[in-house]
Amino acid sequence: MNQVVVVPYPGRSHINSLLNFCHSLSSRLNQPNRTTIFTVVVTEEWLGFLDPDQKQATIRFATIPNVLPLEVNRGTDIITFLTAVTTKMERPFEEVLDKMELPVALVIADSTMFWPFEVANRRNIPVAAYWPLSASMFSVLHHADLLKSHHHLYLDESERGHEHIDYIPGVPSLTIADFPMFFHAKFGQLFKGFVPNLLEVTNKANYVLLSTIYDLESKAIDALRSKIQAPIYTCGLNIPSSKPKLDSNNPINWLDSKPLRSVLYISFGSYLSVSSDEMDEIAAGLTQSGVNFLWVARGETSRLKEICGEKGMVVDWCDQFRVLLHSSIGGFWTHGGWNSVKESMFSGVPMLTFPISFDQPLNSKMIVQDWKIGWKIKKEMEGIKRDEIEEVVRKFMDSESVERLGMMERVKNVQEICQQSLVEGGTTEEDLTAFVKDV
Repeated sequence: MNQVVVVPYPGRSHINSLLNFCHSLSSRLNQPNRTTIFTVVVTEEWLGFLDPDQKQATIRFATIPNVLPLEVNRGTDIITFLTAVTTKMERPFEEVLDKMELPVALVIADSTMFWPFEVANRRNIPVAAYWPLSASMFSVLHHADLLKSHHHLYLDESERGHEHIDYIPGVPSLTIADFPMFFHAKFGQLFKGFVPNLLEVTNKANYVLLSTIYDLESKAIDALRSKIQAPIYTCGLNIPSSKPKLDSNNPINWLDSKPLRSVLYISFGSYLSVSSDEMDEIAAGLTQSGVNFLWVARGETSRLKEICGEKGMVVDWCDQFRVLLHSSIGGFWTHGGWNSVKESMFSGVPMLTFPISFDQPLNSKMIVQDWKIGWKIKKEMEGIKRDEIEEVVRKFMDSESVERLGMMERVKNVQEICQQSLVEGGTTEEDLTAFVKDV
């Protein structure tokens, strides 16, 4: 019996993505004459959030203490949380390793953290670096020194945001405004100590796993493979592989009553959100548009229900992947987190992007300019206004417009790429087969 220890960053999208990968890998590694146990190490609070259905026989969980008291807000105190992740997880993780009965054949760790790779190296355990974001984002961060040499680190986005950068290997030309927020002057120095040094991580890793599809980001992946010594494997979208259960809010019956591709689904993620004033403008704009919409608005549901008319349904939570797969969904207004982008592409749903932070501006750029499967909601200095929202939403969901018809055709092609990558002979299938043989 073999054991693989898995170390996700303690955030919802990171844990979900890595858990979905574990399910995929478990089905490949476990044979009638061979059992591989996956032990996922999470904080105590995150164990309580996980779906019991995910706790299958070959996937187990071990816990370490919470890095911060529960009353500390992870969104508003992001630097405090990042500091805790960097400094407080390593020792309890080693204590978990010391108590394990089965020998550890492999560690798979989220490469946004550095310390798991040092621990694995000290113990002579092979370690795989799992990257939960896009390959393009990996290339941008991997070439931070190149950005520095061109004087493109920590620039004022408002002054030089439209300046083009075309020297990042494998990444099509982009602007400074498209870069992750921690490369901008406003946030750069604040986040400087927490941006992962992927050069060091990959030097300590035996394998690199990218949560993407080769056919979508082939140039970025080829560029990384030419520069990184460790073998690089694409491991697919890492989205739920089983049919989701109905959730407690159950908007499915409401969606069933709506025409094909007529509903705009809206969610700005589980971590960083928008201000109450902006929420009000969004609600008013949506209501004015006359478009059917399903909106996940955590903490704002009661108030927004009063603003939104009969065309809209507002809920605290829903099973996003199940909703995106529903035939009545015709668009996804998203913050552009990578997990949401992947689920939308697999479901064949075009996106209205509303990037807030981290990798979201770069994801938005790929969606709008590179793949041409969505539009961007432009947010000016004074915020977003209801009249602009009304106009964009109405045009975006207009089933008879030439622009939308072309966008729907392109997103259908992307959906086929996602699905074909998983069948025999597909790029993801081939890469996962090669990875399994290596380990």
